Amino acid sequence: MAVVIEVSRERFEELVSDALDSIPPELTKVMSNVVVMVVDDPPEPGLLGLYTGIPLTERGDWYAGVLPDRIEIYRNEICAICETEDDVVEEVQITVIHEIAHHFGIDDDHLHELGW
Repeated sequence: MAVVIEVSRERFEELVSDALDSIPPELTKVMSNVVVMVVDDPPEPGLLGLYTGIPLTERGDWYAGVLPDRIEIYRNEICAICETEDDVVEEVQITVIHEIAHHFGIDDDHLHELGW
């Protein structure tokens, strides 16, 4: 029987913050109009994170006055697939990078080609 690790919301938010801090500064300084949020449960089972918005590569002169893009990281779903806190740390890192890649216009197929 698999053990599900429990990580408090506060600790999980720290892990997301740490993952964001690990993104190279040359990338974070070009991120624009995006918010990263911890959400307990995904809108559908199996999602660890979700990017909703207009990727940087698709923004043009028309892009102004829009709500921020959203990156949601799903705490309960990530914890459900992990057995240790180290697993959670690793999965949060992977998920944050994966969703930020979508903000930069990198799709799932290309991420898989890159090993993500």
